[in-house]
Amino acid sequence: MIDIVRTNSDDLHFISLVRCLDADLAERDGAEHSFYAQFNKVDNIKYAIVAYEDGLHVGCGAIKEHDVNTMEVKRIYILPAYRGKGIAKRVLTALEEWTIELNHSVCILETGKNQPEAIGLYNKAGYSLIPNYGQYAGIVNSVCFKKLVKSETV
Repeated sequence: MIDIVRTNSDDLHFISLVRCLDADLAERDGAEHSFYAQFNKVDNIKYAIVAYEDGLHVGCGAIKEHDVNTMEVKRIYILPAYRGKGIAKRVLTALEEWTIELNHSVCILETGKNQPEAIGLYNKAGYSLIPNYGQYAGIVNSVCFKKLVKSETV
């Protein structure tokens, strides 16, 4: 059974999973890792999620405010032994639901071209490719996505 728990960046299980993510990304990104690492700090993240399977912390994700309508999805990671079970989709859905509760209507995110699993997840979840934004503009190994999670009513 998968349990999704809302927390923040002070959560020790979240911190532990982010360390695993950073190690994985360092391997995938090679020399470019230091560039990306500067944008992936997790201190002071108010909205983090930890996924548990049978009491073990196996996955995580977070959102942070990008602007008044938009939350940026960050730090989604599932331990390798637990992949392929739909946990990443559950984490992403929970983050989107939290975005709506926080009265935001859009989620954006950046991932790397060296993360085909992530790209597949976002495509399946209805995210659309957008031009690279902010610090990722002009970065050839970055891929940015956007999804309207709540229709804005006038």
